[in-house]
Amino acid sequence: MSVFRCYSEKKPGFDVEARGLCGQLREQLGIGALEGVRILNRYDADRIAPEVYEAAKTVVFSEPQADVIWDETFPQPRNAHSLLAVEALPGQFDQRADSCAQCIQLMAGVDRPRVRHAKVYLLEGRLSQEELDKIRGYLINPVESREASLEKPETLARDYAAPAMVETLAGFTALDEAGLAALLEKLAQQAKDQSAEFVTIFYGEDVSDEQAQAAEEIFSRACPGAELSVLPGGQPVYYYIVSIE
Repeated sequence: MSVFRCYSEKKPGFDVEARGLCGQLREQLGIGALEGVRILNRYDADRIAPEVYEAAKTVVFSEPQADVIWDETFPQPRNAHSLLAVEALPGQFDQRADSCAQCIQLMAGVDRPRVRHAKVYLLEGRLSQEELDKIRGYLINPVESREASLEKPETLARDYAAPAMVETLAGFTALDEAGLAALLEKLAQQAKDQSAEFVTIFYGEDVSDEQAQAAEEIFSRACPGAELSVLPGGQPVYYYIVSIE
């Protein structure tokens, strides 16, 4: 089965979110050239029969009394405008997409389809690249979302590469102080090679404050630009638990 795509948008009078966002971008970011904002919810669905998709458009993907819905594409203004689509990161739970899939399954009594959701922002006005970048930074939280492609995929199936095996450190609980320091130096170098931005160290119940401070100094030297936190974890057996982001 092919991928079905539709867009739903609030009718005038119901578009409170879009009007509110337009005001925020003008006032908080100083985007004076912004003339208006439209927000559309884009839904892609596959593993779904055409008749089930048609029924879902006005029951699941939109509210007929408040939304207008289009298949495949939507009308765009002739004046200058920009498009920005935002979707959840792969692996991030998308509650809207999951709820739609569950509703279709219950509505039609079929196997749960695959549904993917993105929010599309239509920004009216002649905006500079710098202004668009400011808007991207405002709308996209890189922890949970990313900019989405405007092209329709051939399938919603996702193939994930198998992660590399995690290195196993054997015998580290028997290391003396010098050996432990060498291990911390190695981990600090790995954090540097990964361009770590955040490093958190939890030290165990058998680690003194002086030893914890020495560990902090090792990572500070290796990753001077990272935000470093050293906290008493109180864990037994493990001298240190190090989180690198």
